[in-house]
Formats: sequence, structure tokens, C-alpha cells
Amino acid sequence: MLSHVDWPAFLFAMLVVELTPGPNMGWLATLSARRGRAAGMRAVAGITLGLALQLAAAATGLSGLLAGSVLLYELLRWAGVAFMVYLAWEAFRDDGSAAPGIGHGPSGFRRGLVANLLNPKALAFYLVVVGQFAHPSGGLIWLQIFALGGIHLLMSVLVHTTIVMLGDGLGAALERWRTSLAVRIAFAIALLTISAWIAYSTSRA
Repeated sequence: MLSHVDWPAFLFAMLVVELTPGPNMGWLATLSARRGRAAGMRAVAGITLGLALQLAAAATGLSGLLAGSVLLYELLRWAGVAFMVYLAWEAFRDDGSAAPGIGHGPSGFRRGLVANLLNPKALAFYLVVVGQFAHPSGGLIWLQIFALGGIHLLMSVLVHTTIVMLGDGLGAALERWRTSLAVRIAFAIALLTISAWIAYSTSRA
């Protein structure tokens, strides 16, 4: 299973997506700086649970649709390209001026859960980016999506935990770094590069 996946490229794409500065990163850094690591880790647990539920929805929803449908495959392939371009634009324009509010205690867990559970971008990511790496030749579609999505979740936990550990003492510096123009441009270029790679590497021609 998954022998068809270009693992170096897939892992690089997942890592760049997770390292790209965004609302979760800014919120976790600020929360950890103000409320400490315990509050930050509760928020990480909420974020992870929300993403896991989105992954389950994507896997069960695609399992009966992808197999044998060339049209759907092409739609998902180009939707994945478009979504990565959108993420590039979002990374570039996020200057921190619309930073999310600060939660603490149990509310940090609830905010992390609800924000990711109700975030259509999270579901879109698993559908059109992770889902397109599933292929009938690799075995059960839903199992492939769960496996690939599980790898993303693991990376997410590692990155978010690192942010909490850094944010406890370096929250303000991390926020300045993530909203700097040079960092935003660099991640936007990386995401555009990944979108081009997706368009090329997933072509069946």
C-alpha cells in the first residue's frame, strides 16, 4: 500500500504546509507566551482532535468516489493545485493584523477544536491535497487517506508542540518572525512551488 506515493515530495509538502505561518501558529505562540505551556498543549489537543475529525470526514467521503472516476481525479488534482495557490496568497497577506483572540484554560482546547472542526479549509486540504495521493492501485482508498492524513497529523502535533515550547519564552519574537515580509514571501514561493509540483507529478498523461 502507498508504494505509488512520491514520499520525499509528499513529506516536504506536508512539512511546508505545517510550517507556513498562519492563525494556529500565531494563536499558539501568543497563548503559550501569556498563559504558559499547559494552556498551549491543551490548545494543541483541541486542534489535533478537530483535524482528526476532518480527516475522518474526508476519508469516508472520498472512499466511494475516487475509484474509477477519471473526471473526479482531474477535478481533485486541479483543486489541489488551486488550493495550494490560495494558501500561498494567504501566507503572503497574513501580516498579523487580524490575529485571533486569546483563550486560556479549558477554553483553549475548545477554541482549538471548534476552530479546526468548523474550518472548511481543513476539510478542503484533506480532500484535494492529501486525497489526491490516494490511488486505486494502492489498496483501499479510505485506508490510504487515513494513513497519509495520519502522517500530516503527526507533523502537525510536532510543529504545534514546538511552537508551544518556543512560545512559552519567545512568543513575541516568534510572532514578529512569522509576520515579517521576508518570511511570508519565502513561504508563499514554497507553496507555489508545491502547487506546480502537484500539477506535474499527479498527471496521468
